[in-house]
Amino acid sequence: MIEIDRITKVYNGVTAVDAVTMTAESGTITVIVGTSGSGKTTLLRMINRLEEPTSGEVRINGESTLATKPHLLRRRIGYAIQGHGLFPHHSVARNIGAVPRLLNWPKEKISARVDELLTLFSMEPDQFRDRFPAELSGGQQQRVGVARALASRPDVLLMDEPFGALDPIIRARAQDDLRRIQRALGSTIVLVTHDMEEAIRLGDMVAVMDGGQLVQHAPPAEIVTKPATGFVADMVGDMERPLRLLSLVPLSEVMEDGDAPGEALPADSSLRDALSACLWTGRTAVPVERDGLPAGRVTLDAIRARAELGA
Repeated sequence: MIEIDRITKVYNGVTAVDAVTMTAESGTITVIVGTSGSGKTTLLRMINRLEEPTSGEVRINGESTLATKPHLLRRRIGYAIQGHGLFPHHSVARNIGAVPRLLNWPKEKISARVDELLTLFSMEPDQFRDRFPAELSGGQQQRVGVARALASRPDVLLMDEPFGALDPIIRARAQDDLRRIQRALGSTIVLVTHDMEEAIRLGDMVAVMDGGQLVQHAPPAEIVTKPATGFVADMVGDMERPLRLLSLVPLSEVMEDGDAPGEALPADSSLRDALSACLWTGRTAVPVERDGLPAGRVTLDAIRARAELGA
C-alpha cells in the first residue's frame, strides 16, 4: 500500500503539487492523469524521492520513505519511463538484470529471473536474451523496459508515460499485457499518463490532477459517469473517436473463413482488440474462436476497411 499524505512540492515559490492526499491499495493499478504541468509526474517522482517533497509524507506498507536513503529506496521500487531507457550497448539479459546485479544476486538467480520475465512477456528467452535494444521493435523494447523494472520483485512499480512513445493501437496491446502481468504478479502500480482513455482502460483507481491539485480520485466508471469538475468532464470527452468506434464492433461482423497464426481472440472481442493484436505482433490476420473452437479469422485489411467506413 502507498499512502500519500498531504504531499507538497514548491519550486521557486510556485506550487507544483499542492497538499495531495491519496492511497494506492496493494495489488492494484492507480493511474494519475492530467495535462502537461498538472503536477502528475512530480507527484510520482516524490514517491521514490527522485524529487524531495517540500512537505508531507509518503508511506509504503506503513513505512515512511524518508526513513530510507534515496538510492536504497529506489532499488526497492521499480521505475519504468517513456521510451524505456534501455542501455543500448547491453543485451536484453543484461538490461533486465541491472538491478539484481546491484543487489548482488547470484548469477544463476539473475539468469533464471531474466528467463522468467521474458517468458511472462511472451518473448522466447532463447530468441531474445542475447539481442540488443536496436534489434527490437518499439513494443518489444517497452516490454523489456517494464521487465527490467520488475526484475528485483519490487512491491511497487512506478511508470511515467510508459507507453507514450508507442503507436496508439500498439499501446492498447501493451496496456493489456501490463494488466495481465500485474494480475499474475500482484504488483502495486502507480502509472502517470496524459491520456484519459489509457487511465480508464488500465486503472483500478484514477487520480485526476489539475493545477497541482488532486481534483478527483475514483474508480474509472465514476470518473466517466460522474466527473467531479468541468476539467475532468473535458478530459473524459476527449477520447479518440475512431478507436472508440472500432471498440463497438464485434469480430463476428467482419470474420471470414480461414486460419491465421498466433493466439486466437474470442468472437465477442472488438475490432480494436484485433487491430491491436495485429500491430503488436506484426500479423496480417488473427484467428477467432467461439466457445474455445476455431471460428474463422479477421484480417488487418478488413479492419482498416471497416474503420474507413466509420465503423
